[in-house]
Amino acid sequence: MKVTMMMAVTADGMIARDHAHFPDWTCRADKQMFKARTQKAGALILGSKTFDTIGKPLPGRLNVVLTRDPERYQPVENLIFSSDPPERLLADLETKGFQEVVLAGGAIVNTLFAKSRLIDEIVLTVAPKLFGRGLHLFSEAFDLDLQLLESHTIETNSMVLRYRVLYP
Repeated sequence: MKVTMMMAVTADGMIARDHAHFPDWTCRADKQMFKARTQKAGALILGSKTFDTIGKPLPGRLNVVLTRDPERYQPVENLIFSSDPPERLLADLETKGFQEVVLAGGAIVNTLFAKSRLIDEIVLTVAPKLFGRGLHLFSEAFDLDLQLLESHTIETNSMVLRYRVLYP
């Protein structure tokens, strides 16, 4: 199962000002790229705080919400709540026929997958914004080596960087 982490970051490396910050600060091309990539994969994984900020499942793909309390939520179409560890979650998605999944944050979920060495690629959209402080891509320190596969500009001021994660 291929896992691609897709995130937008500010030029100072933040994914949001705080846990309730709605992700409306990226350009239209970034949103279109995210929609196309997640619909092509067919599934995306996000944390409960990220899901709560968005407020509803994204249409046209399976939304998998990692949460410590899956009973808190009511199941609806295209939406699964799970407290499974990342390895088990990916194995379950694979048995359902998925070959790729997009990891869409937040920082805690990104860290779980990174520390488990389950991220194959990282696609970052660097937006021309500065928050000064806020939430980082990851919630804990660790080391990952990356190989740049592609970079290009979208909507004049945003940069998309695609990396392969290199594991020893």
